[in-house]
Amino acid sequence: MTTTATVNYHIHKPERQAFELDAEGIAGNLVSPELLPTKISVLDVRPNDIHLSFEQASVEFAAFNSDVDVLNEESGWQPNYDADIKHFLTTRLDIDEIIVFDHTVRIDDEVSDRKPARNVHCDYSTDGAKQRLIDLLGEAQAAEWATRHYAFINVWRPVETEINSSPLGFILPSSVDEQDWILLDLIYPERQGQILGLAPNPAHQWIYRSKMTPNEVAFFNIFDNQGLLPIAHSALDMTENPAQHSARKSIESRTLVRYRDSISNASA
Repeated sequence: MTTTATVNYHIHKPERQAFELDAEGIAGNLVSPELLPTKISVLDVRPNDIHLSFEQASVEFAAFNSDVDVLNEESGWQPNYDADIKHFLTTRLDIDEIIVFDHTVRIDDEVSDRKPARNVHCDYSTDGAKQRLIDLLGEAQAAEWATRHYAFINVWRPVETEINSSPLGFILPSSVDEQDWILLDLIYPERQGQILGLAPNPAHQWIYRSKMTPNEVAFFNIFDNQGLLPIAHSALDMTENPAQHSARKSIESRTLVRYRDSISNASA
């Protein structure tokens, strides 16, 4: 079943573009480049019983169970949630080492410091991923990791309630032209990164999974140094049930992984 939604694409420009987060030292203050609202058709993979594999589509939907309350800031929840994420990924992928380094809770209301990301993007460019590797590991260890197969993987799931509005949508990488990507600087108060925005293309094939619950995740590739394609994604401006009023709450966890198979290949 397909439905319609609105997304905000990026626009090719001659000058370099940037996002500035927490601009002027104000939490949640976001300065954005120009965006182009665009209506799209999006395929719901749930009623169609379409299975996407991470290895082929760069995204997969799966069951996920965690008792950790990630909305309770006073509970010190992160170590336990990190353990849940590590267990989940290592049971599905041939991973030798994993580092969970970032969690972002997003709530779709006016007072939230982190609202759903409503721009079509991927979390890292090639240079941005290489710099993040150094930021996390230091130059010496990053150089060692770079000789093997490593990747950044995002694990996204709803929090507290079923997703009724602003679900997370993905563009199948096979439908993206290399020229659609746009380099964007990402400016934080304490550091600078680089991500990829996406320009519109009628060939893009959008998919999502309707009514996702906290017992489900989408895990998806945001950079892979041995060629698995990154996947563009965005919150979709749409509502499943107009009679239901609940703010979208979600958590995304970024991970750095080193795959086991490339260790044996490197030593062969």
